[in-house]
Amino acid sequence: MAQPDDMFGDEDYPAYTMGRAAEIVGVSQDFLRRLGDAKLIDPFRSPGGHRRYSRYQLRLAARAKEMVDEGTALEAACRIIILQDQLEEALRVNESLRGNENSNAE
Repeated sequence: MAQPDDMFGDEDYPAYTMGRAAEIVGVSQDFLRRLGDAKLIDPFRSPGGHRRYSRYQLRLAARAKEMVDEGTALEAACRIIILQDQLEEALRVNESLRGNENSNAE
């Protein structure tokens, strides 16, 4: 089992409370709730039902905040970010598959 200090280095470890996450990103707690409603982030729930956020989720929230600050509707910003991440993942998988094909051809 990982030690607690090791978990904080994990991008996906839900280390931040809603209040702290909102403070770090520079948004209201309601903004974070709305990102959840728009399916951009799905915060972990503590045993008491409190939302907890990872560093990865905070980066997504910061991207959404930047787009909203530039005039993009929240729902549109969330959809754009989701599509960008899906494209990035597809390109990563494609590159990996190409690397495997090149290795097999040699």
